[in-house]
Amino acid sequence: MLMLEIKPFTPSDLDVVTGMAREQDFAPGVGDIEIYANTDRQGIWLAWQDNATVGCIAAVTYNPSYAFIGLFVVKPQHRGQGIGRRLWQHALKTLSSVECIGLEAAVQMVGFYEKAGFQKDCVTTRRQMLCRSDQPQHPNTTLLHRSDITVVPLREISIEAIQLYDERHEISPRPHFLELWLRHRAGDVFVARDPQGECHGYVRIRPCLLPIGAGWRVGPWLAEDPAMASLLLNNAIDRHKGVVLIDTPGHNPSAKTITTAKGFKPMGSTVRMYKGLMPEGHDRNVYGLACLELG
Repeated sequence: MLMLEIKPFTPSDLDVVTGMAREQDFAPGVGDIEIYANTDRQGIWLAWQDNATVGCIAAVTYNPSYAFIGLFVVKPQHRGQGIGRRLWQHALKTLSSVECIGLEAAVQMVGFYEKAGFQKDCVTTRRQMLCRSDQPQHPNTTLLHRSDITVVPLREISIEAIQLYDERHEISPRPHFLELWLRHRAGDVFVARDPQGECHGYVRIRPCLLPIGAGWRVGPWLAEDPAMASLLLNNAIDRHKGVVLIDTPGHNPSAKTITTAKGFKPMGSTVRMYKGLMPEGHDRNVYGLACLELG
């Protein structure tokens, strides 16, 4: 076998990594890979063989207590040569000091991860719908008439307010990632805001790259109750014609109820797994994940 090298991601690798993710039907959002790289500047690694990229993996540390592994790809023509194992071992070594590591496992890979000490937590379901019009479907839902809470665009609330809300409801604080994610020029963010400027839920929708063509991905999607979650989703999918994808966590049954009512169909599933000090409990305010690659 030709010599294999594991090298850190550089900006010049962006197109090839995005292409690998797209070919594997990961449906990367526009700008996603850049954000992964900037969340942890040594968090993406590439496998090189004969001066060509043959695989990649993301091992991104949010903080000393939590990290996430994703974007794990070996090009089909190079599989069966131990490349994936080398990438995997490199990722685990990189994260050896982190208390808890999460990942989303393809169903056929669960056994492999269990042998490495990961435990199954819940099933994540990818759901899809086709929006046939780019005209508003819910023209009267831009305001939430309940306890003086309104749905506003990102520019009308502080990032700090959203970060505080996110920290209360997500597994681990992620302020740097979240700011990059929300401020990215691609897509839109809608926030449930009270008169004091506090956040009570938010959602982002962004363009994504399908194996053929393009679509939209929703996430993160958090809200204090199903009614607010439904309203935020209405705002997100309005005016976005085409395929829309959402990854819903198994710990929130209301996410399935809401998306099914709006016409989303299940397209596939992965298994959320953890190694190490697993998070205590799960917040049902999380309706949609930011992405499968970073949790």
